[in-house]
Amino acid sequence: MRDDSRHGGNADLLQQTLATAVQDQRTVDEQRQSIAPLLDGMSFYNSIRHDDDRGSVTEIYDPRWGWHPDPLVFSYIFTIRPGMVKGWGLHKEHEDRYFVLSGELELVLYDPRPDSGTCGKICRVYLSGSRPRLINVPKYVWHADHNIGTSDVVVINFPTIQYDHTSPDKYRLPIDTDLIPYSFGSAKGW
Repeated sequence: MRDDSRHGGNADLLQQTLATAVQDQRTVDEQRQSIAPLLDGMSFYNSIRHDDDRGSVTEIYDPRWGWHPDPLVFSYIFTIRPGMVKGWGLHKEHEDRYFVLSGELELVLYDPRPDSGTCGKICRVYLSGSRPRLINVPKYVWHADHNIGTSDVVVINFPTIQYDHTSPDKYRLPIDTDLIPYSFGSAKGW
């Protein structure tokens, strides 16, 4: 015979925990596309990867895609070690256009633009070499790059202007600034 008083306590425990639980929010639409809001002026372009028994070929950037109005004028590669953060950075004259070759990157963005519909918002985007795609970072948006993987993250950037060594279009804040409502926890960087 079952002791209901003992099991009744378990049912109460289930109800108590469910009463304070928070249900996950929907993250994709009916076509399984992300519904996470981006900041005004941001967009993705899903690249094409061709696999066969020898390996793969991934298309990185083609102006014929019509993804971004600015031409390809300059590119460079940067890396970030595991657990490290590069940022906060902002550009007044150009947009960044990232493509992750390998590793896992959390791109965190903060929109301070007063005329933007997303002013004051934080946006987090996860990029990986296993899902090839381009993303742009608009002008006047603070952004930080956080390696959340276990190996170096390797990123190609296609900024919309060439780098000017005499007057860099780069403005910085420390990653722990009180001016941006986001914390990287114990991650280190600048």
